[in-house]
This record gives sequence, C-alpha cells and structure tokens, in this order.
Amino acid sequence: MDREARLQVLSVFLKAKRDKLRPEDVGLASGMRRRTPGLRREEVAQLAGVSTTWYTWLEQGRDIRMSSSVLDCIAFALQLTMDERKYLHSLALETSPVPAVLPEEQTEISPPLRKIMDELQFCPTIITDRRYNIIGWNKAASHVFLDFDHVPPDQRNMIRLLFSRKELQRLAGNWEHFVGGFLAIFRAYYGQYVEDPWYDEFLREMADLHPDFQTFWEQSEVKTAPEVLIEFRHSKAGKMLFHLTSLQLQGDVDLRCSIYTPAPESSTESKLQKLMHRTS
Repeated sequence: MDREARLQVLSVFLKAKRDKLRPEDVGLASGMRRRTPGLRREEVAQLAGVSTTWYTWLEQGRDIRMSSSVLDCIAFALQLTMDERKYLHSLALETSPVPAVLPEEQTEISPPLRKIMDELQFCPTIITDRRYNIIGWNKAASHVFLDFDHVPPDQRNMIRLLFSRKELQRLAGNWEHFVGGFLAIFRAYYGQYVEDPWYDEFLREMADLHPDFQTFWEQSEVKTAPEVLIEFRHSKAGKMLFHLTSLQLQGDVDLRCSIYTPAPESSTESKLQKLMHRTS
C-alpha cells in the first residue's frame, strides 16, 4: 500500500471513531443540538492538544508531519484501544514490523495441531491464516458452520464466505455483531501487513461483489483477539450459544485458532452431540 492509500485508510478510520463518540463520553457538555453524530473535529483537537487545522488535515488524509507522541494524544482523545493504537501508528508512521518479503502462506496444518483440533470434539474449531483463509477445521465446525470440504479451496476465505453463503448469514442470531467480530480481526491483520497488496485487492473485490460490505468494513473495530458470546440459530439443532476464544499460534506463519466452546449454562453441547450423531 502506498503512502497516499495508507492515509486515505487512516482518514476513514479516524472519522468512524470520531462519529462513535458523544461529548458526554469524553467529559464535554453536549451543548446545542448537533446536525451530525459524534464529536466535532475541533473537539477532538482540543482533547488531543493539537490545532483544529492540523487535526482536520490528518482526518482528510493529507500528507503532514506526524510524531508518535502526537498520535498517542489523538488515540487518547478518541479513546482507542491498544489494538486500535497500533493500527493508527502502523498506518500513519509506516511502522509495520513485518518484513517486506512475506513468507508463503501455509496450506496445511501440522499433525500435532490436527490432533488438538480432533480432541476438541464438541468445540467447533477453525484454523485461519493472516488473510483469513481457512486451512483447517474439525468435524464439529463442519456440522455447525458448513462442510468446508465442499467449498473449493480458493473460496475458503472466512470473510468471503460470510458475505456469500446464505446459510452462514442465517446462522448468526445477530448478524451485525457476528460479522463485526471477524472484520475487527481482519482489520488488525490489515494494519499489521500494510505492505501486502493482497489486502487492498481483496477489499476492492468484496466491495464490488457485496454492496453492504463497505459499510460493515468502514464501521468495523480493530481487535486481535475478541472473546465474545455468540448465539447461533442452527437449522437442525436450534438455538446454540458459544463462547468464542481466538488464539494466535506461534510459529513462522501467522495462524489463528478460533474455538467455539459451548456455553456451560446452555444445552448447546448436548444439541451438538445429537446433531453430530444423527449425521455421522
């Protein structure tokens, strides 16, 4: 991604974060009725201790001088999380620690990791790479999500499938919340691997194919490992509740293990056992 494109991505991100904040969230009086949601640019500038002109140029994506300390002030004013701060710095200062030459993507998982996944018999588990390509899954995942064996390898991308497969869209009890979690992780990857042109090409393709994708993308947060409770409405098993735990796997290739653990206070595990038994 070149400098101009990077600054435009930063511009969209800053505006989205500003729009989500209310004056009372940052200790300011709400004052007169506002025509637009969120804080005004001058209010962010005031909170960050910078001039309104400088912040306006920053949010407009202009190529201006920035420092790490000033960006920290912007992050404080916008109440950014640690993941979002890293994303801000990566885009603004081109400080990605990732080497220019990236390793080849891994297409298979190791036997030990496969053993671990199989042991998680009633915990749907999916292994993805830094582009959210699905490279491994267990039987429980095939029963809850879809049979990935029947998806062509070049289409096994979790973000792509979420927007193209109706069965996944019907599965989520809260679709916006469901897809937002995946996009938050994907955006964290995007900020980390800013030198990889694949991401911009993929985002353009998704926006062209799915009109609602761009809105979701612009509103998405930045999180490397969200832990959330997700409600599924499975067509055969009914309501199911899972706790999602997303783990980063150590190694030469950036892999993520997403484990959906049945909520202990629910009947999810027994429903999953019956579902897997009926279709085995």
